[in-house]
Amino acid sequence: MKINKLNKNVLLKNGTVYDPVKQKIINGNVLITNGKINGVGDIKAPGGAEIIDCSGLIVTHGFCDIHAHFREPGREDKETLQTGAKAALAGGFTRVCVMPNTNPPLDDPESIRFIVEKSDETPIYIHPIGAITKGQQGKEIAEMGAMKTEGAVAFSDDGIPLQNAYVMRLALEYAGMINVPIINHAEDVLLRNEGVMNESVISTKLGLSGNPDIAESAMVQRDLQIAQSTNSTLHIPHVSTKKSVEAIKKYKSVFQKVTAEVTPHHLYFNDEALITYNTNLKVAPPIRTEDDRKALITALSDGTVDCIATDHAPHTIEEKEAPFDLAPFGMIGLESCFGAVNKILVKENGMKIESLIDLLTIKPRKIMEFEQDLFADGTPVEITIIDPKVSWTFTKDDINSRSINSPYIGEELFGKIIYTIVKGSVVKI
Repeated sequence: MKINKLNKNVLLKNGTVYDPVKQKIINGNVLITNGKINGVGDIKAPGGAEIIDCSGLIVTHGFCDIHAHFREPGREDKETLQTGAKAALAGGFTRVCVMPNTNPPLDDPESIRFIVEKSDETPIYIHPIGAITKGQQGKEIAEMGAMKTEGAVAFSDDGIPLQNAYVMRLALEYAGMINVPIINHAEDVLLRNEGVMNESVISTKLGLSGNPDIAESAMVQRDLQIAQSTNSTLHIPHVSTKKSVEAIKKYKSVFQKVTAEVTPHHLYFNDEALITYNTNLKVAPPIRTEDDRKALITALSDGTVDCIATDHAPHTIEEKEAPFDLAPFGMIGLESCFGAVNKILVKENGMKIESLIDLLTIKPRKIMEFEQDLFADGTPVEITIIDPKVSWTFTKDDINSRSINSPYIGEELFGKIIYTIVKGSVVKI
């Protein structure tokens, strides 16, 4: 990956320009002047401009990931804001929301300010998600209003579900007053028990404790009911089960303030992939059955699930080399995201490439109320340039994260990021 500063004038020439806001394909060029959009369409290069030939490529908005873990502060041995930003660039992401399960957690205005100020130094835009409760203990609501003032865009206790329904109600009511989403890890910990993979015939064969699908769907049902009762915005992360999809679809027909995301790994793998005991496939929620995987694909196609988010979760080699029961949950996912989801959704299931781009651009931006019209004149450039039809094998050399816990190593993916342009730099992947 090579990062260069943008010249004063740069013309992206001969590409297929897709504008997700206008839902329109433009056969033309994109002119960037002083790091900002200076025209899209039948544009010619001014004298001395740098020309980037985009023949055969799609030029579109920069991707936005609303669920990632960059581990800073506290576990910089796994990831930092800088290394996470480089992983994001390699995946075509120009904007990322980072979760609060750092050490210490992002549970006060000072910690939010730390992320906001330090992210100014990174090559992408980074937005902190604040903790719902102090210390992520699930008991006392954190200073949500003050954290929003400092730059928090949503609130979550991340991998620690809010078990106390009354605390969840208070969180939703307060978030409703300050107009931000609540994101609850949808899992009933008592139903989950000590499950380390999906409860199924496969878990029995492997001798691993199972986590049933109802552990997720029961919590999704509870959270949907409370959100509707309080008329507050709820975002459901990393949906993994058919039963959860059915619940979300039912509530969306009568309640408009609910959104949901799905990860690339829940779209790509099913629980049969765990037959090798690969700890890089140990995630929370777990990889589910083939029926669940197919239900998630359908849910993205019909709008029940709103967007794709990576849940990029770096861990050290030593941690992931532990026995399956003891290894931590999580995999990295930024660099492999587009190639994986393009393979599953577009190549194998016939989704239009434009619809996939929507799931990575305007739809996550809408959830977080970020600026969407990125091709408007004068807008600071956030562009991703894609080769949508190249087949390639994902290797360790494609990883820019500080950690390498990826189950995609050795997988043949379809579609690749060629350039990411953001914050005055052009990145050749």
